[in-house]
Amino acid sequence: MKENKYDNEEFFKKYGEMYRSKEGLKGAGEWSELEKILPDFAQKNVLDLGCGYGWHCKYAAEHGATHVLGTDISEKMLEKAKKINTDEKIEYFCQAMEDLNFSDETFDIVLSSLAFHYIKDFAPLVCNISRWLKKGGQFVFSVEHPVFTSYGTQDWYYDNEGSILHFPVDNYYYEGKRETSFLGERVTKYHRTLTTYLNTLLQNGFEIQNIIEPQPPDNMMNIPGMKEEMRRPMMLLVSAGKK
Repeated sequence: MKENKYDNEEFFKKYGEMYRSKEGLKGAGEWSELEKILPDFAQKNVLDLGCGYGWHCKYAAEHGATHVLGTDISEKMLEKAKKINTDEKIEYFCQAMEDLNFSDETFDIVLSSLAFHYIKDFAPLVCNISRWLKKGGQFVFSVEHPVFTSYGTQDWYYDNEGSILHFPVDNYYYEGKRETSFLGERVTKYHRTLTTYLNTLLQNGFEIQNIIEPQPPDNMMNIPGMKEEMRRPMMLLVSAGKK
């Protein structure tokens, strides 16, 4: 069974207390860079994989999309999305992205925000996305950076006084399952190398357009812990076009 921590009541409550959960797109440290590489949504049919609260669905709808389908494995996420990011152009659907099935060339744009590191098998999903996209369609996603996922703990090394020493990077080339702690809960994620992310796109008919390792914006540097984010990459943003 695919893991779905977000329907756990306590975990979902903790997630809702995060700064990015409360503030939406403007509260996401990567948003200022992600927005720059988003395509033109006007008159487009959009799919958002792992849509969560639906922030990106709402953004696409507000920027001219004809129809937006947001999918997520979590019923709680979608319940929240329907409350705070509803629009006549948006439809929400509860299903794991690995189990989705659409006709060829259904969508003009496919988005995904910080969801693919929960997916065990990336290549079959990208193959499907390529098939679902129309020729010339756009694929934009964010994911936890391979430097961040490699060791597994996703935490710093500290000295005896609790001060940060450095961030561990180990077993980088050994892809696969990692057990980590997120919001006080044990969570399963999957590590893959930068080579795997990018070559999988190339092997499935995509042309890579943008690769960004986003730095925290200046206006968020006062948030506790944000200055430390300059010490190692936490996220990877990629945009690609279907040839």
